[in-house]
Formats: sequence, C-alpha cells, structure tokens
Amino acid sequence: MSDYDNTNRGAIFKNEHKKAENHPDYRGTINVDGKDKEISLWVKTSKAGKKFFSASIQEPYVAPEQSAPQEEEGDLPF
Repeated sequence: MSDYDNTNRGAIFKNEHKKAENHPDYRGTINVDGKDKEISLWVKTSKAGKKFFSASIQEPYVAPEQSAPQEEEGDLPF
C-alpha cells in the first residue's frame, strides 16, 4: 500500500480514441473527497476567440453485467 494520499488529485490525458466531434478531447480520473470520478474535457473557442476547456465530471463507467442464459422451465440439467 502506498503512503501517497491521492485525495483531491487526478490525471488527464489526450483522448487517443476520439472518433466523433462530440467525444471529449481529453479524459481522465480524479478523486473528489475520497471518491473516484471520471472527467472529460473539450477544447472550445469563445466568441472572443480565446481557447478554453469545457468539463464534465461523472461516476466511473461500469459495464453492464452479462447475465447467464436462463434455463427454460422444465429443462432439468440432469
């Protein structure tokens, strides 16, 4: 176990898998008050021509569980 306290810290990387304009330019994970979150950033340009980041923070993605196929009623495994 590490002695490093990662609370309220994170890392963001360029999104190498961006395939559509609405996909984030940068993605990463951050820790907010002890809870891990995902962060997405888009590089935008203001009406005045200044570049800025637009950000979104969300719960980490959890893939849906694959449920086992249900046996039909009357099918016995023996």
